[in-house]
Parts: sequence; C-alpha cells; structure tokens
Amino acid sequence: MTDSVEDTAGTAAASGQDEGPADGSGYPAARVRLLQDEKTTGPDRRAALARLTDEWLAGLLNRHATAAGLSGTALVAVGGYGRGELSPRSDLDLLLLHDGRADPRALAALADRLWYPVWDLGMDLDHSVRTPAEARRAARDDLKVQLGLLDARHLAGDPELSTRLRSTAYADWRESAPKRLPELHALCQERAERQGELQYLLEPDLKEARGGLRDATALRAVAASWLADAPRGGLEAARTLLLDTRDALHLTTGRATDRLSLQEQDQVAAALGVLDADALLRQTYEAARTISYAADVTWREVGRVLRARAVKPVLRGLLTGRTAAKGERSPLAEGVVELDGEAVLARTARPERDPVLVLRAAAAAAQAGLPLATAAIRRCASALATRPLPEPWPAEALEQLVTLLGAGAPTVPVWEALEAEGVIPRLLPDWERVRCRPQRNPVHTWTVDRHLVETAVRAAALTRRVHRPDLLLVAALLHDIGKGWPGDHSVAGETIARDMAARLGFDARDTAVIATLVRHHLLLVETATRRDLDDPETVGAVADAVGTTRTLELLHALTEADALATGPAAWSAWRGGLVADLVKRVAARLAGEPEAEQRGADGPTAEQERLAMEAGRTGGPVLALRTRAEAPAEDAPETDGPEPVGVELLIAVPDQPGVLPAAAGVLALHRLAVRAADLQLLDPIGDGPVLLLSWRVAAEYGSLPEADRLRADLVRALDGSLDIPGRLAERERAYARRVRTVHAPPPRVTVATGSSRTATVIEVRAHDAHGLLHRIGRALETARVAVRSAHISTLGADAVDAFYVTSTDGAPLTDAAAHEVASAVEAALR
Repeated sequence: MTDSVEDTAGTAAASGQDEGPADGSGYPAARVRLLQDEKTTGPDRRAALARLTDEWLAGLLNRHATAAGLSGTALVAVGGYGRGELSPRSDLDLLLLHDGRADPRALAALADRLWYPVWDLGMDLDHSVRTPAEARRAARDDLKVQLGLLDARHLAGDPELSTRLRSTAYADWRESAPKRLPELHALCQERAERQGELQYLLEPDLKEARGGLRDATALRAVAASWLADAPRGGLEAARTLLLDTRDALHLTTGRATDRLSLQEQDQVAAALGVLDADALLRQTYEAARTISYAADVTWREVGRVLRARAVKPVLRGLLTGRTAAKGERSPLAEGVVELDGEAVLARTARPERDPVLVLRAAAAAAQAGLPLATAAIRRCASALATRPLPEPWPAEALEQLVTLLGAGAPTVPVWEALEAEGVIPRLLPDWERVRCRPQRNPVHTWTVDRHLVETAVRAAALTRRVHRPDLLLVAALLHDIGKGWPGDHSVAGETIARDMAARLGFDARDTAVIATLVRHHLLLVETATRRDLDDPETVGAVADAVGTTRTLELLHALTEADALATGPAAWSAWRGGLVADLVKRVAARLAGEPEAEQRGADGPTAEQERLAMEAGRTGGPVLALRTRAEAPAEDAPETDGPEPVGVELLIAVPDQPGVLPAAAGVLALHRLAVRAADLQLLDPIGDGPVLLLSWRVAAEYGSLPEADRLRADLVRALDGSLDIPGRLAERERAYARRVRTVHAPPPRVTVATGSSRTATVIEVRAHDAHGLLHRIGRALETARVAVRSAHISTLGADAVDAFYVTSTDGAPLTDAAAHEVASAVEAALR
C-alpha cells in the first residue's frame, strides 16, 4: 500500500467487516466443498480453487468500486496465486492497482473492503495498493516484488491497467536481467545454505529448501529473461509432485506449512495414495533432484552467457591466459574436449560406435574439475540405449569408472548429472534400488545413493594407503548396495556386489575381495567400539572374517571413508584410534605374531594405575576430571583437526555391586551426557580388584561440575543415601511436560553369541535418553550379573552399548540365562 493510502486508511476496517460475511457467505461453503471433493485433486483442484477465489474477489471489487463511484482501478493476483495455483492453505498475493486519480480516502476504504473479508475467513494475505509506476519502482527496489509481478494476472477492474503492468514488468525484467540474475542466484544459494538440500532432508521444507518450489519459480524467472532456459525433461512433473505433496500436507495438518515433518509423513503418504512414508520421501527426493539438476544446468548457462556479454572475445582470452579466439577446444581425452568451461564431445566423437565414451567423458570432466555438458550426456545416453556396454565390461570401461571415482569431490556433480539423465541405471542396473532411498537415521547426512558416492570421494583421499586403489574405490561405491533389499544389507550387498564386480570386469579373485569388503564393511568399527579388544576371541573373529593383511588394509580404509561420508557423529579421532588399534592387533594375528607382544602396550596408563592404587588404598572412589581437545593418536587415521571431547573423566572404585548404575546416575544428575565410556577391572598389587571407568562426557548446558561434588555424590550413591532413581524419575517427569514426544524405535537388547570365551556380551541399542546408562546398569545389577567390561558409544541420537557380563562365580552365562538378562534389560528400558 502506498504511503498516501496508508496515512488515510485509519480505522476504516469497520465498513469492510460489516459487509464481509454477506460478501463471503457463499465462497467459504463452496471452498469447503471443493477441498472435500475427493474426485478433484492435484492441479485440477488448485486451478478450481483459484477460479473460485477469482470470482469471489472480482465480485468484491466490482461491487464496492461501483458503490463508491471509483473507476481506474484493477485487482491483480501475483506470485503463486497469479500462476493460478492455490494450495488449500496458501496465502493470497494481491495488488490493487489504480491510475492515481482516485481520492486517497475512497481508495483506502475500497482496499479495506477487499482485505478484511479475506482476513475474516482466516486466510493469510500479502497486499499492496499502487499505481503502475509505483509498482514498477517497487520492483526496481525489491527483487522479490519484481519476481512476483512476472506472474501478475488480471482479476477484475480495468484490464488496461493490468496489461500495462504486466508488459512493463516483463520489459523491465529482461532489461535488468544481466544485473538481477546474479542477485537471484545469490538469493537461491543463501537459501540453500540456510534450509539445506530437499533431496537429503528427513524433514524437508518443500518450498524453501534447495530443489524446492522456490527454485522452480526462480527457473521460470530465468526463462522469462530470455537469457537461458532450464532443461525441461521432468521439470514440470517434479514441480507438480511437490505442489501435490504440499496440498496433502495442508489438508492433513490444517495449517499453512511447507515442512514435511516426520510425524505427518504417514498421513500425507496415505492422502496421496503412496505406500508409506519412505516411498513418499523417495518420490519427493526424486522431484527435488530433478529441480536441483535443472537449476545447476541453468545457472551454469546463465553464467556463461553473462560472461560472454561482459567481456569481448580477445580480452576474455587475455584474462584467462589464452590467446585463442572464442570457441577454442582443448582436448581432455579421446573424443572429449573442453569448451567454454565445460567438458563436451569432440566434433569427431561417435558415441553410437564407442559405448565407453560416456565413462571416458565423465572421468575426464571429473579429473579436470569441469561440469559435463548436458548435450554430451544426452547423446551418450541415447547411444547406450541402442548399444549398451558389453558384459563383462571391457578393460577401458572399468579403468574409466575407477578414474571417475578417484577424482574426489569433482566426482559428485558429474555423477549427479549422469544420474539425472538416466545414464547410471543403464550402466549399473542395481543402482535403481538405492536411488533417492532415505535413511531414517539422524547420523546419516545423505540418501543411500549419495552416501555411496560420498564414500568413494572420501576413499579417493585414502588411495595412497592401499595396494589396490581400484578395489577400494569400487567397494566404496557398492558397500551399501544391499540397502534396497530385505534383510541384513551387508549380507544382501555381498551377493549383489559379487555379481556387479564380475559384470564390471574384475576377475574371480578381485571379485571375492570386493564381496568380502562389502560383507564386512561395518566389522572394524563395530568390533572396535563394542567389543573387548583384550579378548583373544575378538581379534580372532576379525582375522577369520578378513583372511589376509591386504584385505584388512582395504577394509581399514573403507571403514574410515564410510564413516566420514556418513556424518560428523560417525567418526572421530577416538573411534579412529580404536579402529587403528584393532587393525594392528588383527594384522599381528594374521602375520602369526605372538599374542603377548600385542597385548603388552595395552595395559592401564600410568595415571590409571595411580588412581586404581589410590582407590584400593583408601577404599573409596577416586576421580580425575579435565577438559581437553583430543589430538589423534600417532597411529590413528587423519581427521580434519582436533576433536573437542568436552570432559575426560576417570573414576576408580574398589570392586563392589552397583558401581556402574551409581556412577552413571551421578553423571545424569549433574547433566553430563555420556558420549563414550569403557569399564575394566584392574587388580593393583595387594589392594583387591578395582573398577576403572573411563568416561568421555559433555555438559548438556551450563558449566562443568567440580570433581569434589561428583565424588561426594558418588560416595552417597554407593552407600544408598542418595536416591538416584527417585531424583531421575522426578526430573524425567518435569522434562516430559516441557518437550514434545520423541518418535524413536523401541530399544533392542540382544546377546552377541560367540563374541567372547570368558564372558557373555549383551548388546543394547536405544535412543540416547536421559539417564539411559543408569537404567541399564540397574537392570544388570537386578539380574545379579557382574559387569567385567563395558563399551559405550553414542552416534547422534542413538546409543550402542556392549556389556561383558559373567555370573557371580566369574563364568559366562548359559544361553538361557543370557537371553533372560537381555529380556530383563529390554523390559527395563521400555
């Protein structure tokens, strides 16, 4: 609304409110009937809702403008409403145009009679009152206004005003596009950094995230500039799917929301007739991926056009260090050249006669850090449809695939371009099952397919550590390929990887190695963080599974690459050190070295021995508490830098019942979250056995507690004067009143048979809730078992803990007793 109108609008709302119910009485009922009509859905419903709203608003303007004797006005829809697309809870973007001759008070009263009936119906409204010249100035000052005017649509009043506005809006946009398009691109990038990529989010914003509806609208604006256009294949279908999903979300929640929250996904899927929430996310990701790819191609073309316009050919050559004329082609590989910052096919290239060309072009583009031209991909894709690669692949094809995977980060955009144009499923048919497949674990950053590519990217940085980089890179690409199949994905993946490796051209020996790597890609990290490495059975089981030192070397690198590609919670210097320690022990076992030589350096540290001896001498708990940033151990894999681990806490206590639940309960009372922990039994000379608990904890909020307070509370917890269960239950009740319910799968407690000869291993997987370790410890105490060692780790919101327990006489539990203990712990956690 212009300043002159705003100044005189005053409280003229009453007149609009008096007539609002009469004006809108038919519209609300008709709107409800339309939204409840199950036969009208999707684009038809959005268009019908827009038409219904058009008629209502046109009636309002015509009636009130006539009554007030006003002429020279027009009502215009802009934005999404201007495109004729109204979702059930969409807001209305309206512009009241006038020729500048009307009395400001009469114009303000007319505006109120238009806006207030909309508000009375509980609808959101974005409104303004302007002359065409004022609208034009506002567009020059505000890019969002200018974009909205590109979708301007006449609703009622003087059509000449609307026509003039629309024609000038397009003319201004095309004239200002060289300046405005970089600004629009920057807005899209800033929004992507803030909202993330829709195709990877578990709770995506359908509108604001990268690949969402905002990006689709931006592509329309680019096309309107006549400077570039987006790839049309599947783009409109992708946009329609996101709009349909948003419609179902609006109807399911009854709110104007664009965020597809976890708790609403099943209902939205049912409303759309989709199998389940995973299928809903998958099709949403596919739509977002189509829009993201179109945006990448379009913005790259915009940049090329703008650079060509901004710099004369000779000057451009000087700026880039080249003296050749525009259009110079630099060879990259056989049949592949660089042209204007892209990898394109050479003029003499014949993809219909050269099925390896697509892989050669992709590898060359990635190695050069260049995008692969869309036209080149489409030519190769068309050729592959009629002349696919023979099976097994020729040696050059496999070599080019390995070269592509070994390029590092530039592999990702090239791979995504191949996938968007349908090339990857033609090359690797099994890829389709993992494509856009969501991973409902907050530790994971990516969908399954992107995670596989990211793992290859991480593995490319580790190829100097292994004797066969090709096996590492291909195993990285295939390690989770079984996630598209029922059952254990490692078991299913082994079979699929064996078949795929043979098709790619690997011989029988290499195929077996790749299959082993896929089958056991979780073995090292799970064993290192959940098993007692001092137990000979642990090292022996890994050695038997791996078989050779060379396979172990590859598996070590794959483990690190997989964890780094999963997300920040999956890898740390601490985990890297544990894995490195396990690998050293297994390598020694495979080399036939005596076990004692490996165990000598793994005893307690000098500080641990000192604490244990003091605890044995004093008969009470002894604590050491300090804050530090953990630097990687000498043999640990390299990371991006020191890992902040918050607090390192060592507790030594003379062996007695209840130590674990007491210590865990005290930490929970002091709001210290346990990130990792180890429990071991030491036997200082002459002082009796001592339990040593090594904790890595972080303060949930506030400052760190003092060691003296922790020790005092631990003493009270051990003698029974501190009611930890009661205190934690009271806090949990208060906490439950303040936060929403956490939707997490139920806890699972199992017996890891065959993991140790000297103890029974109880594995606990659960949501990392407040006081979880205390409840586990109490359940084990109630079951009257002795905890000889424990290995606690937290991955994001999930806790994965392993407890080595024995009966009171120090022997492993019988199978029946072990399963009874597991059931009791699981019941306690539920």
